[in-house]
Amino acid sequence: MAKYTGPVCRLCRREGAKLYLKGDRCYSDKCSFTERGFAPGQHGAGQARKKVSEYGIQLREKQKTRRIYGVLERQFRNYFEKAERQKGITGENLLVMLERRLDNVVFRMGLAESRNQARQLVRHGLFNVNGRRVNIPSFLVKAGDVVAAREERKESPIMKKIAEALGHKTAPAWLEMTAADMSGKVMRYPTREEIDIPIQEHLIVELYSR
Repeated sequence: MAKYTGPVCRLCRREGAKLYLKGDRCYSDKCSFTERGFAPGQHGAGQARKKVSEYGIQLREKQKTRRIYGVLERQFRNYFEKAERQKGITGENLLVMLERRLDNVVFRMGLAESRNQARQLVRHGLFNVNGRRVNIPSFLVKAGDVVAAREERKESPIMKKIAEALGHKTAPAWLEMTAADMSGKVMRYPTREEIDIPIQEHLIVELYSR
């Protein structure tokens, strides 16, 4: 599957906002966006921002959302079309669907430092869903599903490091986390108020409705 392999800090600068793609580093003084919050461009050319059209604002919101969740364009469009067919508000349906991705749930439970790391861990088969190994980051969890680190992988250096930090993390209310055995349960789907990312989803809906 194709994926973005360039410097992720450049994505934050392009969107003009912190996307928290590097986990704890984004909260530290080492964050590149803190030092250079302007758009990337040769010899500082990115500092000169032009007036953005309505379409440009909508496009940037869609790109920002894609980059936060690590989803490519075609897959993102598929999510939108599914959200549009569901009952309720399309924009909220879209965000709930993105939150249900297995890589995002692993990140939300504190079993990875970032969504990017969660994708890697899922691809390497470090997690079970309802007792069965799942290595597809885009797998959509359902209410009642149990996500857990595989027993034989808990002794790996990276999982030991994650386990040590679990006690300092809090999972959102729609997830129930058991730090002792590195597992969690999806109690229900999140509400819009519980999705704490700076996204104006109505702009995405407007963009795709053109």
